[in-house]
Amino acid sequence: MLLAFTSCKTATENTLSYFRNLGDSPSGVMPQGSGYDIKIVPDDELLITVSSAVPEATAMFNQPQDNAARRGDMSTQSNPRRQTYIVNKEGDIVMPVLGRINVLGKTAKEIEQMITTRVSQTVKDPFVRVELLGFYINVMGEVKNPHRIRVDSERFTLLDALSSAGDLTEFGERGNVLVIREEGGKQTYHRMNLADSNIFASPYFYLQQNDVVYVEPNQIRIDNSKYNQNNAFKLSVISTIMGAVSIVTSLVIALAVK
Repeated sequence: MLLAFTSCKTATENTLSYFRNLGDSPSGVMPQGSGYDIKIVPDDELLITVSSAVPEATAMFNQPQDNAARRGDMSTQSNPRRQTYIVNKEGDIVMPVLGRINVLGKTAKEIEQMITTRVSQTVKDPFVRVELLGFYINVMGEVKNPHRIRVDSERFTLLDALSSAGDLTEFGERGNVLVIREEGGKQTYHRMNLADSNIFASPYFYLQQNDVVYVEPNQIRIDNSKYNQNNAFKLSVISTIMGAVSIVTSLVIALAVK
């Protein structure tokens, strides 16, 4: 009994631990990836502001284009506080004065440089800021709170997503977390092992727009599910049999009374 208890305890600890390949080392450096710059895709919402030492010189680049909006060819939304642009399905936005700009597959910094170059033709030393205003990640499977997460930062990791979902349950397979991503018009996937610290160097560690994180159930959950299904089936069969026996018994008693 002691041996069985010890074995179960060790197996549980090994199964539930993260980054087990670090061993007992008290300190160290995690593997590093290639960065987290997000590429712009259709339906992204961008906040773009153009300024300079002379505000009047750049004011025209921040004005809404009502005529284009009425034509249904406008990617700009305005409110009293800010001017935002929705990337259309071709990857374009339409800015005042500058017109149509293709931003598909570019990072925010690349878009800043591109707009700065064009504005510099008429304005001295302009300052351009481009921000991605948010995107969504879906977290599913064996987590405590599976749901769709709105991300308001370009730097959002797999661990951030799992933390936002309340972490894995004890039935989550930590060695097999699936990240599904649309790349080049195709759905791709990659399996992440949370027991391995090398996930920090994976290109899938930093999440992108519309990624799906799916935590598969471990063998215990699968076995319990099969057990519960079998028990439910057996209970259903027994209930049916007992009901039939009850009906037959009632008929026999009724006939005997007659």
